[in-house]
Amino acid sequence: MIQVRAVALLVCAVSLVWAGSPDLVQARKLYNLTEFEESLKVLHAIPDKDGPVYDLMGRNYYLQADYKKASEALEKAVAADPGNSEYALWLARALGRRAETSSPFTAPGFASKARQYFEKAAQLNPRNLEALSDLFEYYLEAPGFLGGGQEKAQAVAQQIAMIDPGEGHWSQAKLAEKRKEYTSAEEQLRRAIEVSPRVGRFIELARFLARQGRFQESDQSLARAEKIAPNSPRLMFAQADLYIKHGRNLELARDLLKRYLTLALSPDDPPRSQAEQLLRQVRGT
Repeated sequence: MIQVRAVALLVCAVSLVWAGSPDLVQARKLYNLTEFEESLKVLHAIPDKDGPVYDLMGRNYYLQADYKKASEALEKAVAADPGNSEYALWLARALGRRAETSSPFTAPGFASKARQYFEKAAQLNPRNLEALSDLFEYYLEAPGFLGGGQEKAQAVAQQIAMIDPGEGHWSQAKLAEKRKEYTSAEEQLRRAIEVSPRVGRFIELARFLARQGRFQESDQSLARAEKIAPNSPRLMFAQADLYIKHGRNLELARDLLKRYLTLALSPDDPPRSQAEQLLRQVRGT
């Protein structure tokens, strides 16, 4: 009986540690409601900050587009738990954004550090699909002097395909388009949809078709996504974004963005600031 009680107490203690303190739980709830400023207030008030606290602080700052504070918080999370793949991934993302938004003198340094942490995230957890996908995109887009390259991207694409065939087809499509092999790229995108007909797949195909000037087919792909996930915020934003980029259906794009701004969003949806920026853009046309 004593042993059973001891095991029960141990399980309870582990569960409490896993769940985090009540303040951290509350901060996560606010984060999931995209109340980033309120989440940060709760996190800053926690006296003994650890990896999960710094990680959540970094994600809040990241989604507020404060990439400097995001990277600083996430560096502390990584220092607290160097073996955590997710911490390394989010630090890489923050450093990548700093590279995109900084001066030409500091950008290469941030980009190189971002690559190192993308690689570390993938090494720490070779089945972390988000880390592999981000590393793949880095290799695909970055120039050679910053550690990019299509051969590296191809190797990661093969890793991705072993874990998720649909994602594998997506990565092969990106590679083919980069090489201007547009027929192959379209074929891979359609295979990705066959394997896993998710909303994001139809959005990717719609974007590809729009880049080819095939707007009717692009709209058809978006319509198929609407059948799968009616009133999806992500789809609504993507549709408005596509229309504005290609100067089409601007009234509809404006209405979609206004509607988007009234929705309850999640951290996985494009932030309201991006929708507001697009709305200002379309109002200026």
